[in-house]
Amino acid sequence: MNTQELQTLDREHVIYSWKQQGGWKPTVIDHAEGIYMYDTDGRKIVDGCSGLLNINLGHGNRHVLDAMRAQMEKLCFVSPGFGTEAKAKLASMVAEVTPGDLDYVLFTNGGAEANENAIKSARWFTGRQKVYAAWKSYHGATAGAITLTGDPRRWPAEPGIPGVVHFFGPYPYRCAFGTTDPEECGQRTLAVLKEQLMYDNPKSVAAIIVEPIVGTNGIIIPPKSYMKGLRQLCDENGILLISDEVMAAWGRAGTWFGIEHFDIVPDIISTAKGITSGYVQLGATIWSRKIWDYFQERKFTSGLTYCGHALACACGIANIEVYKKENLIEKAAKDGEYLASKLKALEGKHPSVGDTRCKGLWACIELVADRKTKAPIAGYNDSIRNISAQLSKIFMDNGLYLYSNWDYIFISPPLTITRRQIDEMVAVIEKGLDWTDTLVK
Repeated sequence: MNTQELQTLDREHVIYSWKQQGGWKPTVIDHAEGIYMYDTDGRKIVDGCSGLLNINLGHGNRHVLDAMRAQMEKLCFVSPGFGTEAKAKLASMVAEVTPGDLDYVLFTNGGAEANENAIKSARWFTGRQKVYAAWKSYHGATAGAITLTGDPRRWPAEPGIPGVVHFFGPYPYRCAFGTTDPEECGQRTLAVLKEQLMYDNPKSVAAIIVEPIVGTNGIIIPPKSYMKGLRQLCDENGILLISDEVMAAWGRAGTWFGIEHFDIVPDIISTAKGITSGYVQLGATIWSRKIWDYFQERKFTSGLTYCGHALACACGIANIEVYKKENLIEKAAKDGEYLASKLKALEGKHPSVGDTRCKGLWACIELVADRKTKAPIAGYNDSIRNISAQLSKIFMDNGLYLYSNWDYIFISPPLTITRRQIDEMVAVIEKGLDWTDTLVK
């Protein structure tokens, strides 16, 4: 089929997520390799988003594909009550790289289900119902995960599940508590959370779930002292700390898990995406020892048909092998420093750039209409104007796929990207900034 025929067939039957179905005309991708995708017209596109922040190894990694082929010939699926070599081995390999005693793995289909099982585990373990989640967060689109989410993607799904309470996390560039100093912002934010918990009865709270580095709400990096204070606050009140590592793990932030930047250990980790680099779906809820011990004599009444899917687990094994063999975690940290310096230079060149933030190969450019006042250029939920559609067009016209939303441009290329390719990507980003500069008065 040619491109037009494929698009016609696609639009006759396919429902697209997060889209108005009428008028959507998708680019049809034919094949991909490394950091590049190729559409059905032969156009070469840099995948600057790593798919949806999951193609960490890049497209078409031969080691992963070979491992998947070998597993397919041996076994793809058995009922999750059976053991398989792939499931046991991957769980062991995950335990080797998690911090602390987070050694016990429930495999899920993806990140949202990992978060669903994380909050179930926390409620059952503590006997409490409330779960605190931050504003400016995203935890998935299933019923519980979208209720946890602290951005407008939650609104159409409300009222959601009961017992979820939202709180402010630290946002040093736009601190809700009146300071521009990151440390002071963290401490003021923590103080307000303590007071909120006092009014809400901390002994009724099962868990606090956080993205260790806020993802699609701006790559917001909290101060280390805030995260340490959050850990202490949980310990003082018998509250479990859940680290949502669906995006932050597997080298994306330059460490195996994003929480490692803060020298604390959570009670539960949820993860997905880079565990298989998106070659096949897989997520995981990871327990600490005390939660594992609790369920030794108590039934864990949750499960999924595809828990520990053998093909997905074989894919995860191969991914971890590549991360280690090619030193991609360390490479992401070093290349992230290079990317951060390139983005920092844009702040002086483009009046529409208010701030740049980067941790590993995970970065954000925050756009403003006025640097001094930090007035937004698009506004929360595009309350001023929509600029992301035009930015996406400029990038795609220049062979670069990036995710932009509201006042943010997100950069998250495969960890295999070279510095020359980073330079080329930043040069295209500048073309988009040249346009946003024209909107600054």
